[in-house]
Amino acid sequence: MSSGSATPLLDQIRYPEDLRKLSEKDLPQLAAELRKETIDAVSVTGGHLGAGLGVVELTVALHWVFDTPRDRLIWDVGHQAYPHKIITGRRDRIRTLRQGGGLSGFTKRSESEYDPFGAGHSSTSISAGLGMAVARDLSGKKHNVICVIGDGAMSAGMAYEALNNAGAMDSRLIVILNDNDMSIAPPTGALSSYLARITSSGTYFYVRDIAKQLAKRLPKSWERRAARVEEYTRHLWQGGAWFEELGFYYVGPIDGHNFDHLLPVLKNVRDADQGPILVHVVTRKGKGYAPAEKAADKFHGVNRFNVITGDQFKPKPNAPSYTRVFAESLIEEARRDDKIVAITAAMPSGTGLDLFGKAFPERTFDVGIAEQHAVTFAAGLAAEGYKPFAAIYSTFLQRAYDQVVHDVAVQKLPVRFAIDRAGLVGADGPTHAGSFDIAYLGCVPNMVLMAAADEAELKHMVATAVAIDDRPCAFRYPRGDGVGVPLPERGVPLEIGKGRIIREGSTVAILSLGTRLQEALKAADQLAAMGLSTTVADARFAKPLDTELVHSLAREHEVFVTIEEGSIGGFGSFVLHELAQSGLLDRGLKIRTMVLPDVFIEHDKPERMYEKAGLNAPGIVETVLTALGKPAAVSDIRA
Repeated sequence: MSSGSATPLLDQIRYPEDLRKLSEKDLPQLAAELRKETIDAVSVTGGHLGAGLGVVELTVALHWVFDTPRDRLIWDVGHQAYPHKIITGRRDRIRTLRQGGGLSGFTKRSESEYDPFGAGHSSTSISAGLGMAVARDLSGKKHNVICVIGDGAMSAGMAYEALNNAGAMDSRLIVILNDNDMSIAPPTGALSSYLARITSSGTYFYVRDIAKQLAKRLPKSWERRAARVEEYTRHLWQGGAWFEELGFYYVGPIDGHNFDHLLPVLKNVRDADQGPILVHVVTRKGKGYAPAEKAADKFHGVNRFNVITGDQFKPKPNAPSYTRVFAESLIEEARRDDKIVAITAAMPSGTGLDLFGKAFPERTFDVGIAEQHAVTFAAGLAAEGYKPFAAIYSTFLQRAYDQVVHDVAVQKLPVRFAIDRAGLVGADGPTHAGSFDIAYLGCVPNMVLMAAADEAELKHMVATAVAIDDRPCAFRYPRGDGVGVPLPERGVPLEIGKGRIIREGSTVAILSLGTRLQEALKAADQLAAMGLSTTVADARFAKPLDTELVHSLAREHEVFVTIEEGSIGGFGSFVLHELAQSGLLDRGLKIRTMVLPDVFIEHDKPERMYEKAGLNAPGIVETVLTALGKPAAVSDIRA
């Protein structure tokens, strides 16, 4: 034990086996120290704080009752896993959280044996846990599988599918429903209302307690009757019947901050022989830290902050964020067109639709964590003559790919996809990177696909999306601030499939899609200083491709470089295909396509991630010089 330490009990805990040596009476103090350490660590690193604070007691209880890592503990999403990381051998690195080379902000299999399943996206834990439980049964093993999932994550279709399958299989699986009435925003939908009704009923506890007390004082035959009374009261007063109809034994709701409630239930669940069990645990997001409890989002995601005041250290932006420009542009368009509606999948603040919702509450729809539904819901609106904007992060839109193809594109319905977080996103790492949307949307017939080079272009693309009424379209833009260009008073629809020349040259052509345009211009300056006259063009559209522009760049330059914030198979591939089909590769053109490397790039500051990817000005210059066979100059650039 550390002398004079603010966390004397926590100092004794390196791994859960140390935790399990403590007595029950020590656990509240340990939880208080763990909460303090979590707050202090995140104040240094930034990250997802509120969810972790809400599960401190639950985290301690789970590791104390269960034999982790032999028992598999799976955290859904992973936002709440910081306390878990601290007591599973990673406390000495917790202040590297989300920093380059440091701990992931989510659970990660390669990081620890205590992370049996990686996370980042919502609603995967029950499916993964059921797979692990079945694997255990097939292997003849006996350990427990515990899945912790939030009430917000339960709104996703995948969670329902997993519950349905688990209940039918009757495999021993423990699901902990962490009900904190929050995700990134207050959850929406019928399930949320249902859980609220359950947790607001104090009558259930009273009646159930009477049944238990009677059972202790009556003969065995009466005890069995009391058990039936207890089962009846669960259905009558509390409504766990829905879960039980799916095949789960339902326990709860119980106070997730009270060890006297948590420990007996978890012990009984651990020792039960029957098959899937759902424990309904009620917690408070941000618990134990006043600034988080008072905040609307309960400190869901924070920058570095002052522990005493809760004030966050936010760098002053030099320009408005792309997200804000999108939101304000859409509001302006909606004032002129009452058919414009906006849809978000549980990310109103992340997508800027919280601003749209304040302006047009009746035209804003938060469908919960349900991207598939969001897309087809938008398709239904479009089919009836409305102009839906589905604002979904690139990485989350992946979850609704079939709906984009089958329900939208095949029918040529004019759904507008506003794709936020395009490209590399920094501290959230590969699970949240918008790497693939150009590739997966660009191959879909009937799709118009745009990428904004700056905030002014984004405003024009919002106007363009409003004007497109005969097919779907998408426009992508990154996380973070714009480049500081003046914003037009009003967005003007762009000519579909037409790019623009930014700078004219004669030897090298750089065709950029998206916000790498600024790096392309820097590279052009460096190349010009080397005597290499360089054209820089902004494609604007990945689909339909500006074939006239592509052909002229290929014909009139010795070296032709494309650059994009996306994976292989995207814009560069489309350009190569067009050049091949038109015979423009037959005359010896030196063409290079610059894309994200074929690896998942670990979290870091975005600029460092792009540097690693080679998608910056030095990377462009090196690509050009290599194409021209000037290795000496390449080494100069690297130096």
